[in-house]
Amino acid sequence: MGLVSRPSRIRAVLGPTNTGKTHLAIERMLGHQTGMIGFPLRLLARENYDRVVRLKGARAVALITGEEKIVPPNPSYFVCTVESMPLDRVVDFLAVDEIQLCGDRERGHVFTDRLLHARGLSETMFLGADTIAPLLRRLVPDAEISSRPRFSTLSYTGAKKLTRLPPRSAVVAFAVADVFVLAEIMRRRQGGTAVVLGALSPRARNAQVGLFQSGEVDYLVATDAIGMGLNMDLDHVAFARLVKFDGHQPRRLAPAEIAQIAGRAGRHMNDGTFGVTDEIRELDPEIVEAVENHRFDPLSRLFWRNARLDYRSLRGLIASLETRPTLPGLAPAPPADDHAALRALAQMSDVAGLATHPAAVRLLWEVCQIPDFRKVLSDTHARLLAQIYRHLAGPRGRLPIDWVAAQVDRLDRTEGDIDTLMMRIAHIRTWTYIAHRADWLADAAAWQERARAIEDSLSDALHDRITQRFVDKRSAYLMRRLADPGELLASVSAAGEVKVEGHFVGRLDGFRFRPDLSASGDSAKTLLAAAQRVLRGEIARRVARLAAAPDDAFALDDRGAIAWNGGTVGRLTAGAHALQPRVEALASDYFEGDHRETVRRRLAAFAAAHLRRRLAALFRARDAELSAPARGLAFQLAEALGSLPAHTAAPLLRVLSRADRKALGRLGIRLGVESIYHDSLLAPEAVALRGLLWAVAEREKVPTPPEAVGAPRDAAIGAGAYAAMGYRVLGPRVLRVDRVEHFTVRLRQLARQGGFAITPELARLALCTVDELSAVLPTLGYRATRQDGGAQYAARRHPTRHRCAGRRRSSRPETADSPFAKLKELSLVR
Repeated sequence: MGLVSRPSRIRAVLGPTNTGKTHLAIERMLGHQTGMIGFPLRLLARENYDRVVRLKGARAVALITGEEKIVPPNPSYFVCTVESMPLDRVVDFLAVDEIQLCGDRERGHVFTDRLLHARGLSETMFLGADTIAPLLRRLVPDAEISSRPRFSTLSYTGAKKLTRLPPRSAVVAFAVADVFVLAEIMRRRQGGTAVVLGALSPRARNAQVGLFQSGEVDYLVATDAIGMGLNMDLDHVAFARLVKFDGHQPRRLAPAEIAQIAGRAGRHMNDGTFGVTDEIRELDPEIVEAVENHRFDPLSRLFWRNARLDYRSLRGLIASLETRPTLPGLAPAPPADDHAALRALAQMSDVAGLATHPAAVRLLWEVCQIPDFRKVLSDTHARLLAQIYRHLAGPRGRLPIDWVAAQVDRLDRTEGDIDTLMMRIAHIRTWTYIAHRADWLADAAAWQERARAIEDSLSDALHDRITQRFVDKRSAYLMRRLADPGELLASVSAAGEVKVEGHFVGRLDGFRFRPDLSASGDSAKTLLAAAQRVLRGEIARRVARLAAAPDDAFALDDRGAIAWNGGTVGRLTAGAHALQPRVEALASDYFEGDHRETVRRRLAAFAAAHLRRRLAALFRARDAELSAPARGLAFQLAEALGSLPAHTAAPLLRVLSRADRKALGRLGIRLGVESIYHDSLLAPEAVALRGLLWAVAEREKVPTPPEAVGAPRDAAIGAGAYAAMGYRVLGPRVLRVDRVEHFTVRLRQLARQGGFAITPELARLALCTVDELSAVLPTLGYRATRQDGGAQYAARRHPTRHRCAGRRRSSRPETADSPFAKLKELSLVR
């Protein structure tokens, strides 16, 4: 096609976004036998290719981009990126979209070339913004220029906090770091956001847009990549930044650029709004008026680069690229990436030595046009291009398969963070472009498939990483449903797991809701709000079930908490005395009316029955028909939780009759010299419960029961706690009261002789060591001394020690030949 001498109708359809220009162009193209349309983005080309295929069938349509070529035999229609338009094809209709990009510093020269030279036999159509109209009229005087109004209005709404943005909003920044910061804020405050960056592959970008379009998230954070080619159901665009780096320096957005991005809000007949976030100052009134009324300063120049290149020599090629335009309104394009790459390669002596004839120079130029999707330092990209050129200019004239495989295979990895995956995608896109040069690679189709598969795999992984980082799907969904006054579907499993609309939001611990621990901040607030909507009815039903539950549905733990159905619902508190604690139902935000009192009464009934069952001996003795002294002793024993020192009950013990003693014995009460105790309440389970009841009554920490009948004393546990559990403190040791009785019987037997040696056998009886026994004996009224010259100990009964069981002590005269008298003579006991 190229330059066409035969006149054809040239139309320029100009106007703001959302005017139906692209739809008109596709419709016009399909009205011709053949046609071609060029789009500024691969994404747009693919989207419209799919659209035309649906209308005309795959055999009639070709797709040509730098990285993708689908060309059936004899296609009628070509959908392309502007750079990839096959201008040697003659077609009836030709169109170029976003023609105002002639004014773009980086790509403008390509669009300008199409404006000046690309024509259809019957009809040519240029689509774009009104800003190009004056220069287009000057450069293409035959063009019929028409303007189309926007289908909907675009209105400015001022500044808003990120948290106040309406659903279906896009937040715009320009640096990737800013986008990620904003996306993190939106995830925390709004449940999640889709993310669109220019660095995303088309597949990853489509997946993110799909996340927004499907309604999984209501917000989008993006760069100006959304300003072109992405058709979404956006209602509002909020600018979080108005300064971008244009490749040379930071600069403020021009009003037309603001309009291009803001124009994404509103679709077809639905009005849209735009504004700024509260982090930046509001737009000037003049800019607002220009955007709302689509009136902007026209382009003052279009960028141009010579398309008639001189391939006779490397120097001639560079010179032809730097030729200046002669037409008014055109400006020389800044050196593009391919031009910069050519200059870099020309400085390499071996490369320059290969480019010595027109075919070699042309090949070098084609290599230099391999795009640098990575946007890395130019020397890195230049080194890759130089290596490619050396292979292609060598004897084989193709890229070595092993070398290509090594380059491609190292990119086939999906681990890594978002930045790593974006870099790999950019690199594999370069190889996808190379693979579409069938004259450079053996089995190019297979390499195209391989590169595309890797790009798809990386894109899917990137989409997943972005979604995992910036989308809390649960919170986003629940926030949308909470905005709906309708009833929410909820369920509570037997284990207490609470699900709302199928999403796990937390669990019920008794009647208290505990949000999912993985949620925090605003996400946790969302879960609480969802729970508020659904749990009140469930709590009422649970209260009714608890009130009717049998005792075996409850459990009292070793901290005094009462559980039901695996959740804590109440706890013991201090009552009238240790054996009659009060019961408190734990508070719940979801109790209504008398729910808490209903729960408390049922728990109190369970606790009373539980104590009667576990401490049956105490209650049986307290309630038995006994004489007054025996009943008094039984009550004292109950208040002491099953054991008490004998000396505290001495007055009652002295007046007990033989019948009383027998009656108490039948009830399991043992009347010892040292202690009075219930022998059935010395089992570990009963000991633990006694310690718990003491702690509740005294409002103290629950003591840890000793692990054995005799054990080292825990300094953190007082003598009162040990006594309540049926243990006696004996210096550094504690010993269960029944074992104390057995031990003191043996001590009395030994003491009748006046004195005795401390032996390992005696220490074992006290469940301690010989050294510990010397500290234990004084607590029982005995005195220990060390024999000179050895480790042997001796002890004798303390003269002030008295029995406490009400029996008269018998005195025994100390004979001159008694062991103690002999020790005394040796001054071993003083």
